[in-house]
Amino acid sequence: MNIEQQICGSIHAAINELYNAQVPESNVTLQKTKSNFEGNLTLVVFPFLKISKKKPEETAQEIGEYLKANCPAVAEFNVVKGFLNITIAPEAWGSLLNDIDSDPHFGERQVTEDSQLVMIEYSSPNTNKPLHLGHVRNNLLGWSLAKIMEANGNRVVKTNIVNDRGIHICKSMLAWLKWGNGATPESTGKKGDHLIGDFYVAFDKHYRAEIDELKVEYIADGMEEEKATEKAKAEAPLIKEAHEMLVKWEQGDPDVRSLWEMMNNWVYAGFDETYKALGVGFDKIYYESETYLVGKKRVEQGLEQGLFFRKEDGSVWADLSADGLDQKLLLRSDGTSVYMTQDIGTADMRFRDYPIDKMIYVVGNEQNYHFQVLSILLDRLGFKWGRELVHFSYGMVELPNGKMKSREGTVVDADDLIETMISDAYKTSEELGKFKDMSDEERQEIARIVGMGALKYFILKVDARKNMLFNPEESIDFNGNTGPFIQYTHARIRSILRKALAEDIMPETFDPASYILNEKEIQLVQRMNEYGAAVAQAGIDYSPSGIANYCYELTKEFNQFYHDYSIMNAETPEAKAARLVIARNVAKTIKNAMALLGIEVPERM
Repeated sequence: MNIEQQICGSIHAAINELYNAQVPESNVTLQKTKSNFEGNLTLVVFPFLKISKKKPEETAQEIGEYLKANCPAVAEFNVVKGFLNITIAPEAWGSLLNDIDSDPHFGERQVTEDSQLVMIEYSSPNTNKPLHLGHVRNNLLGWSLAKIMEANGNRVVKTNIVNDRGIHICKSMLAWLKWGNGATPESTGKKGDHLIGDFYVAFDKHYRAEIDELKVEYIADGMEEEKATEKAKAEAPLIKEAHEMLVKWEQGDPDVRSLWEMMNNWVYAGFDETYKALGVGFDKIYYESETYLVGKKRVEQGLEQGLFFRKEDGSVWADLSADGLDQKLLLRSDGTSVYMTQDIGTADMRFRDYPIDKMIYVVGNEQNYHFQVLSILLDRLGFKWGRELVHFSYGMVELPNGKMKSREGTVVDADDLIETMISDAYKTSEELGKFKDMSDEERQEIARIVGMGALKYFILKVDARKNMLFNPEESIDFNGNTGPFIQYTHARIRSILRKALAEDIMPETFDPASYILNEKEIQLVQRMNEYGAAVAQAGIDYSPSGIANYCYELTKEFNQFYHDYSIMNAETPEAKAARLVIARNVAKTIKNAMALLGIEVPERM
């Protein structure tokens, strides 16, 4: 039982004995005492005034006196209006340090067979181009959220839905047939996703040229420019060929399907390399080429059940006016599906595959309305988690102009970004002398860990709901609120611990009776004790940034302690032992917390 649990139990006993009443556990809440008041934890007594029938100050005084007399963890207390500020006994902090030390994942909840199952969808790429900077934020948020939900005791299934069908896919296929000359990833030395992306760009280039040519003809015939542009877009030979290819694909044409499978497999191999570099992965991948037909079937069933309606042109719609929204198209007049239909089909397949209790979609904020509608439709169709589905909505991420090359000139390629981050980390680490006495292999590995840590931390420390500017130069800084600052602190602590082990002075446990922790040491123990609350809050808020902020505050506090107090040259053997145990657990907590962000921490730097 930790300190808060002990005190909360005593508060319940106090209210029962003092006022002959029971209160719900939710009414007893302890907060960290504000820095301008004396104490460690604060109890708000206002919820108990109806029971005590006394003034706030009097109620707080009575509860405080009871705690001091009956709870060994409480040393002193003071009352400020309706707030009872509690000072915890030094011996209790020592016992808490041992509790933290004895649990490799202190503050995290264990996953059991009875835990609820949370499915998290993220990434959602198209197979006509490589992953870009937006995908990087999406993947990092999705992976971190999965780790945070697991740390809150949930079973988690990480899923991806790949957009592998449609006109945009046919554009790349057609371009490869026309201008590819049989090019393969092997023959060109390019990753498959980059190769296919090049053909998508090539299609767009030739398509625009055809549009411009036709537009001139139509304007010469007296057509208005806007109408000429629209007609040229529809009549360009390339787009007509692409649509013909899409029809053949939907009809199962063997040649088109064979080409589609070959090119998609090139892309998947490329995606896998990028995912591996980002340190993310999936338990199950779904493909829209498989889900859209399931979606059509569910919509048709909903139509038969009277959940949807058909218009005169044959299209199928959902009337959402009772939910304060408009009508939503589900099937076009020609019977083809839309994105909403595909998402319904994907949900249906997932629900049959897994007993989902909660579904979280990690998708940009431009899709807020889409998921508002999807939630209503899934609930209407009988999915138990439909109404409560979570759209983890995040903002755009951009780079300062001119900071990094882009393969297509419009978006920042994920592989370019990763390569640049690792290269910059190598240069910065070398300049700062972080590579002393390391082999080249070790240097490359440290550069990878630091570069990816800098990228991930800089992106994840920002509230996901906000748009953000990612600055590679600022992210690789060994000072301030950055990944490398936290990673370097971990490496520094590990160096101290290795030295203690070499000198055979590393204690197995801490004896609270042998040494009374000082104020700074207590602050570090208290900060480590707050890790569980940070994990729980991050799970409630779906907020990796909360974990990043916790990492930074703990790291900053340790560095201040390390500046003020010596560990290896402590004034007494007992102080040295206590500080070594504290340092060991700060390193452990940093490592565990950073792991929730998908960030590795090096043993040495």
